[in-house]
Amino acid sequence: MILATLIFAVTLIFVIWQPRGLQFGTSAIIGAIFALIFGVVSFEDVLSVTAIVWDATLAFIGIILFSLVLDEIGFFEWCALHMAKLSNGNGHLMFVYSLLLGSLISALFANDGAVLILTPILLAKMRILKLEPKTIVAFLLAGGFISDSASLPFVFSNLTNIVTANYFNIGFAEYLSVMFTPYVVSTLISTLVLWLVLRKDIPLHVETALLKNPDDVLKSKPLFKLSWVFIAVLLASYFLGDAYHIPISFIALGGALIFLALATYFKACKPWMTIKTAPWQVVWFSIGLYIVVYGLKNAGLTDYLTVILQDLNAKGDTIAIVGTGFIAAFLSAVMNNMPTVMIMDIALRDIPNTALAYANIIGCNLGPKMTPFGSLATLLWLHVMAKKGVKISFWEYSKFGLIVTPPILLVVLLSL
Repeated sequence: MILATLIFAVTLIFVIWQPRGLQFGTSAIIGAIFALIFGVVSFEDVLSVTAIVWDATLAFIGIILFSLVLDEIGFFEWCALHMAKLSNGNGHLMFVYSLLLGSLISALFANDGAVLILTPILLAKMRILKLEPKTIVAFLLAGGFISDSASLPFVFSNLTNIVTANYFNIGFAEYLSVMFTPYVVSTLISTLVLWLVLRKDIPLHVETALLKNPDDVLKSKPLFKLSWVFIAVLLASYFLGDAYHIPISFIALGGALIFLALATYFKACKPWMTIKTAPWQVVWFSIGLYIVVYGLKNAGLTDYLTVILQDLNAKGDTIAIVGTGFIAAFLSAVMNNMPTVMIMDIALRDIPNTALAYANIIGCNLGPKMTPFGSLATLLWLHVMAKKGVKISFWEYSKFGLIVTPPILLVVLLSL
């Protein structure tokens, strides 16, 4: 247990710290190699982990690739500009609309896609609007939060969703039927709490006339119009794939490659540059970190968790769901939600209550917002902002996260 914990802790430190530009995926693979060398995991364990995460990882790459092509043609910027214009210069309405837009993008294009794409667009627009630094930080904090809190409705909305749905054989339609209500509740309660906490930094009026006409940012209007149809067809394909038990990655990655070909035909993007920009480090991160986490499972950590979760389950659904969600949340905040979701899934495997699998997802999606290193989306968000000259300290972020996350998490878990 000591050796497995030490390897995990050092790996996680390097993933978060990224010394000398060492990529987070590379750090995870190095950690996995050390876990193999020291016998914490076996080659059979590596195969088991790969079987668990391959679909989730390839689906994630497909969704991000699709998002990058849409971003290249101006799709998201068009949406952001329309959102701003729709507010008619009312700062508080713009705040609410930006969160609703972030919620939709997170649901349809995954939380990491929302962070990678929407954050720089919103930041650029707010600088054009000449907003004060505290206002910019308020909008970005809220946008970063909603990217995770709204990543609930579809299996593909978050890596944690895909991993858990695959692990418990939860179908696409079945998953949506359960998680749609928590998604709506999470979006509404997140918007309300974020507005209450940040409202003093939101201006009453914003000069939206400074912004471009939305249509002027589109590289190809025919492809832009086609993209709406393509999104609808792709969404329908997930339901069809569910009926025929087609892995979600086949649809996500296949759809992304088809749309990339269409964008190339319309001369709206450079295919090689788009593929190169995709976050391939996530592949190594998923496989590597899960192998390291499997070492904790082999050392018996999941057995301790199973005992606690069984005790909660015996106390009734409400206590079991809230308790499971908060355990997942605090573990995610401390050691990142990617390893947490796998540890919790394994611990929940022999407990005959599928509701707890959903509670685990909610905890792993919202809980990491309590710390800057709780989720990959938050790490990417901080990295994107730092590159754009906006820096938020560890304590500034943690104070914000610890205030807003617990009440939102509680309401969403009760809605489940």
